Formats: sequence, structure tokens, C-alpha cells
Amino acid sequence: MINKKRLVIAMTGATGAIYGVRMLQVLKELPEWETHLVISSAGLVNLKYELDMDRSDVYRLADVTHGINDIASCIASGSFKTEGVIVAPCSMKTLAAIAHGFGDNLISRSADVALKERRKTVLLPRETPLNLAHIRNMAAVTEMGGIIFPPMPAFYNKSDSVKAMVDEGVGRILDMFGVDVGELFTPWIGLNGKI
Repeated sequence: MINKKRLVIAMTGATGAIYGVRMLQVLKELPEWETHLVISSAGLVNLKYELDMDRSDVYRLADVTHGINDIASCIASGSFKTEGVIVAPCSMKTLAAIAHGFGDNLISRSADVALKERRKTVLLPRETPLNLAHIRNMAAVTEMGGIIFPPMPAFYNKSDSVKAMVDEGVGRILDMFGVDVGELFTPWIGLNGKI
């Protein structure tokens, strides 16, 4: 029996549902990882609009699914060991809830648990331009030990598709958790005299 590492993937109503879906697709192929998925109501709307996927489509990609209001869920407790939480994408509402410890649903509660247990917590905020409240909330999460990772593509790898840009971001994020991401992204190795 494989001793699996657990990772919580949370998806909100911000644009960029492809990031959460792609993470689930990658982790589904790795038997040593167990995914726990939570999706907000607005996240389900976005899945349908952006990817033409419904709840059952994305639930099939996860090992375990949890209802957004299931505060009695295992991932609502620090005694349930996980490697951490990724909120991909992260709405400004969810960012604010996490920044201020407002565990009003299972997404903000699971992130709060990860932060209090000093587990890796990565948020992919999707909003532009940012107002001062957004920036202050990002600073607050960072001060608590969280990682703010806006999904901004790198251009040095000369990606020629949206999929390659998404894979680069997903690869970099999962790499932070020690996931073997294979060839999802190419790390920067310097110019080696190319200029």
C-alpha cells in the first residue's frame, strides 16, 4: 500500500478554472498523491462557462470531494495531515476571507487550517488591476506564511499556446510541494552566452 501525500485543491469563482483542473489532471496520474477538492458555487459557474465542464466532470479528477459548506469535513481540521492547500483560482472575496481568518466556508477554513498548522498555502489570485484592499490582503496572507502566486506566464520559454502557459504555472506551483512535474515546465538555466 502506498502512503499517499494529501493535497487540497480549492477552486473559486475567479477566472482561470483551467489552473485548478490542470492540477487535478496532473495529480490524478501520480499514485503517490491524494487530492481533496472543494469548489465554490461561483467556481462551478466558471467551470461551465470557461471549460464547458460540470461538477461531475471535475469531481472525477479528484480522489475525494467536499461540499463548500461542509465545515465538519476532515480538511477543516489541523489533525488531518495534508501537504497544504492550493486555491486555484482565488477570488478577491476568498483572498479577503483567508487574509482575515474568516472561515465562512470550507475553502477559507481549509486555508486557515493550513496556515495555522504552518503548511504550505498557495493562492492564485485572478484580478487586475488591483486595488489597495487586494494588495493589503495579499500582504496579510504573505505575513502569515502563505504564498501569493498570480498566474503570470513566463515568456522566456517562448510558449506557443495557452496550454503551455498554464502548464508552466501549474508545474511551478506543484514543484513547490515536491510533486514530480516531469516536463510541465522548463526551469530557467541562464542564457549561457546566447546573447
